[in-house]
Amino acid sequence: MQMNNLTKALIYESQGLTQDAVLLYKDILKADPNNKEALLGLKRLASAKKNYSDKLELFYSTDKNDIDKFKRWLVDI
Repeated sequence: MQMNNLTKALIYESQGLTQDAVLLYKDILKADPNNKEALLGLKRLASAKKNYSDKLELFYSTDKNDIDKFKRWLVDI
């Protein structure tokens, strides 16, 4: 049974294989630029990447308030 690229991308995304998922979403969008599922998948992955980048800045900060924010974020995930 052959899986379609959207299904594969969703599986990769759920397993944390974000680079593989991004490549598949982009392939889908080359063939169908208005594919809503692929657009939403890329948006989710971009949002998650930005969120982690922001949190990494808190991790490296020496400001006590930033460190406390980072600790709260860790507890929430």
